[in-house]
Amino acid sequence: MAETKGKLNKKQREILDFLKKEIIEKGFPPSVREISIAVNLKSTSSVHAHLEKLEKLGYIRKDASKPRAIEILDENFQTERLDTIYSPTTSESADPSLPEKDYDEEIAMVPVIGDVAAGQPILAVEQITSYFPVPVNRLPNKQTFLLRVKGESMVNAGILDGDYVLVEQADTASNGDMVVALVDDSATVKNFYKENGYYRLQPQNDYMEPIIIRGELRILGLVIGVMRFFK
Repeated sequence: MAETKGKLNKKQREILDFLKKEIIEKGFPPSVREISIAVNLKSTSSVHAHLEKLEKLGYIRKDASKPRAIEILDENFQTERLDTIYSPTTSESADPSLPEKDYDEEIAMVPVIGDVAAGQPILAVEQITSYFPVPVNRLPNKQTFLLRVKGESMVNAGILDGDYVLVEQADTASNGDMVVALVDDSATVKNFYKENGYYRLQPQNDYMEPIIIRGELRILGLVIGVMRFFK
């Protein structure tokens, strides 16, 4: 995409820089109104025109079907964003009203993934719904995310409907690994087995049958933990 990028004028550069800043700091792009205020444009239609130009020049990608769905098309920015997301927080930035022991461990803000779309990177901006603090020593690398479990297919493994699984991003797995896989455009948590000529995604529920995949199977990651909230 880099070869298609054209030169930006001053206002387009301001908008692009503001988009990057908001995505890094908040985890999602600003609204058109917020952009107009930040760069001193009175008309939101002017903002839309600049965004269309940025997309045409190859700096961003928009999804008209979703609000605030703007992706920065810059590999360096994606690396910078992940470095910021996973940069540890310490007691220096902690709320002094809370007990000091709450900050014994370094914390990273891990992205929570919503609906997973086929063909998109799992950590694409538009797929991240929020962030959650997780101790750094629980994270194998920066490519880690949280996914909310839907259904009761893994109850025998102690994973219940509504739990969050902590997932290390990976595209391969060994037999018996608990994985997040993409099946019919939906993410599912199952135990992975490669059989003779097909893949078997095995639920941990005595009343459910395995999912058999004959053909390509997209693995999104390996489950390395589970989180549960009672309220």
